[in-house]
Amino acid sequence: MSDAKVLLITGASSGIGAATARAAAGNGWNLVLAARSADKLETLVREIGEDRACAVACDVTDFQDQQRMVDAAVKRFGRIDAVFANAGIGGEPGGFSGAPPESWRRMVDVNILGVAYTLRTVLEHVKEARGHVVITGSVAGRRVLAGSMYAATKWAVSAIGYALREELRGSGVRVTLIEPGMVNTPFFDDPKPDALRPEDVARSVIYALSQPPGVDVHELTILPTPPVQ
Repeated sequence: MSDAKVLLITGASSGIGAATARAAAGNGWNLVLAARSADKLETLVREIGEDRACAVACDVTDFQDQQRMVDAAVKRFGRIDAVFANAGIGGEPGGFSGAPPESWRRMVDVNILGVAYTLRTVLEHVKEARGHVVITGSVAGRRVLAGSMYAATKWAVSAIGYALREELRGSGVRVTLIEPGMVNTPFFDDPKPDALRPEDVARSVIYALSQPPGVDVHELTILPTPPVQ
């Protein structure tokens, strides 16, 4: 097996996850790419190279599915050095007064429990490697947004990152929260030309992963430059 370090990415089929996969491949990582969309993952694997990447269809809301994901990663590459817990979804308009309650459950299942399940299944291997955990939070997890259950889930993600860092203190594992503002991804129905690009966030992930062992990047908040007036 290759001596290259192995990065597992959830939500890897598009947007930030796919951009990070491409950037990480360019920086020498082997990749385990997980998402629900198997076709998109396979296309990305062929682009990166089947010797460097593998695809695992996975629903992050299913704990057993995530366990199978991790087992497949270890079977393929023999190790997991870092994980990018990136899978997430948005909500529907209406706020707490009118948004459909089922949309809240789905966000909690994906954005909160999905992250927790990823950590529970992968940490044994990351701790063995004295590796790195990167989690996609959001600037919405730092600011109050009117009626936003999505923001509430991202506040929870921030709390997970802080709690995990304390749990792993002294283990050699680093924990980084990536907190972007609006990103022009399939997350939105309409294009957002003034937003960040997925590649902008991917560079931040690679920056955190590329630091020497003695440097622990706790948080990176990435916002688009305001348009010139």
